[in-house]
Amino acid sequence: MFSQLQNRFKKIFKTIKGQGKISESNISDAVREIRIALLESDVNFKVVSRFIDRVKEKSLGNKVFDSVTPGQQFVKLVLDELIDFLKSDNSEINLNIKEKSVVVLSGLQGAGKTTTAVKIAGFLKREFNKEALLVGLDLQRPAAAEQLEILSNDNNLNCYTEKKSKNPLEVLKNAENYANDNNFDVLILDTAGRLHIDNNLIDELNQIISQSNPSEVIYVADGMTGQDAINSSSSFSKSCNITGCIITKMDSDAGGGVALSIKETTGIPIKFITFGEKISHIESFNPDRIARRILGLGDIVGLVEEASKSFNTDSFSDIQSKISNNTFDLNDFKNQINQMGNLENIGSMMKMIPGMKKMPNMSTGKKQLNATKAIVDSMTDFERKNSSIINGSRRKRIASGSGTSIQAVNKLLKQFNQMKVLMKKISDNKSKFKFPFIK
Repeated sequence: MFSQLQNRFKKIFKTIKGQGKISESNISDAVREIRIALLESDVNFKVVSRFIDRVKEKSLGNKVFDSVTPGQQFVKLVLDELIDFLKSDNSEINLNIKEKSVVVLSGLQGAGKTTTAVKIAGFLKREFNKEALLVGLDLQRPAAAEQLEILSNDNNLNCYTEKKSKNPLEVLKNAENYANDNNFDVLILDTAGRLHIDNNLIDELNQIISQSNPSEVIYVADGMTGQDAINSSSSFSKSCNITGCIITKMDSDAGGGVALSIKETTGIPIKFITFGEKISHIESFNPDRIARRILGLGDIVGLVEEASKSFNTDSFSDIQSKISNNTFDLNDFKNQINQMGNLENIGSMMKMIPGMKKMPNMSTGKKQLNATKAIVDSMTDFERKNSSIINGSRRKRIASGSGTSIQAVNKLLKQFNQMKVLMKKISDNKSKFKFPFIK
């Protein structure tokens, strides 16, 4: 996410920090490089001009560079201006407190509305303990209802679809009755998209908005389409009462330009950004944290939030108890490996730490993790519970079953026993080590 912009800003800041004295000349050089970096990342040219003018005006003020480290002062100035460009007064999702909330998702075909609808439902369940009903109102795209049903079932969410109906307003009315009967907190309406904006699309959307009386009408913008996403969001906001925007596919390099442009050109607040395919790959849009990430300054808060999604706190409490009682075995070890999940996600989390932009080859680490899982899976349940009984013949069988070597099995068992001793020492210490996301 933002890797192209991060790399460019890193070089610019490195150059300006290396200057013993800040002058109008090297500030002009830095500002020119920032302009090029933003334009190459598909930021709207008018937005670039306004941003550069503000940075240049403030950076050439006498009071800006009175500090001991003027280069760092320049970085802070760029950060503050970027935050100001991104922030909005109402960037949080608006939910009704006393009555059912309705969220309408709109946008062009292919932007990822259906996937985003599922991610929002998961977010509301995880963060607000709200039960959402996903409603399939896209009656134009083939298999749209099936896609919503599959994604909902895979993630233990509720959905309402009518595959034979051709009237979205009728489906909406039936879905509202179903939601009332089953006490859902939120309705998320997945509306139809088109390959381009047309009158039929806008008319249908406005009728749905009028009938559902939503608390949010959100435009879903494809972060990979650059200027097209900005133009289409502007057209939608002029035709409908759009209250917010979600930028999808932010794991692409093009996403940075859309994020910087869309709020400034349309005035629509950005509510969420999404990335990846998992239901947890969505986050609230926080201008300060996004600006820090764009400039390569790290996002520790984002790191903690991502980690809290990846690790099961109840499991950690259970593990602490087993370590204290000296009953931690290879079954528990296997569960912890499974919790680690995809090492690519670990890599993306590590990039939120300042100074950790370059990561080792994650594919190599993933192979090692898979080999470890294969070794543990090749053991019997009794062996996992009693690792001390694993003698030479058992190790040979485990190596053969896992497609590894006896040396790899020996190494794993040695590391497991060393880890048990270390974890026991930590557990016995009154000032136990705690992750920031473990309560």
